[in-house]
Amino acid sequence: QVQLTESGGGLVQAGGSLRLSCAASGSTFARYSMAWFRQASGKERDFVVSMRWNDEVTWSASAKGRFTISKGNGHTAVYLQMNSLKPEDTAVYYCAASGRVIRATVSSADAYDYWGQGTQVTVSS
Repeated sequence: QVQLTESGGGLVQAGGSLRLSCAASGSTFARYSMAWFRQASGKERDFVVSMRWNDEVTWSASAKGRFTISKGNGHTAVYLQMNSLKPEDTAVYYCAASGRVIRATVSSADAYDYWGQGTQVTVSS
């Protein structure tokens, strides 16, 4: 079992950047597919990006071209670099992991078994 802890959120002006981190404990990410989701106040949790165990990346339309995902050495951390941030990116960002994700389900929150507590990202206009 893996425990996930996000960090790196904060307040930034539109056009700015933030780097979110997701640290694993209890296990490494080596056998898991990882993803970032976000949830704005009063809205459903939305998919941002996934990186499967084979490093295949899938992006949401809203994040593609502005965000990048990477893994740290030793498969103990995943990073989300967010550039050109917009006010509509404001949300709580969650890291998720799963050992059972397939290509068809990478964007479904139900496919992920492990979640972090979330980190708040606020983008001011």
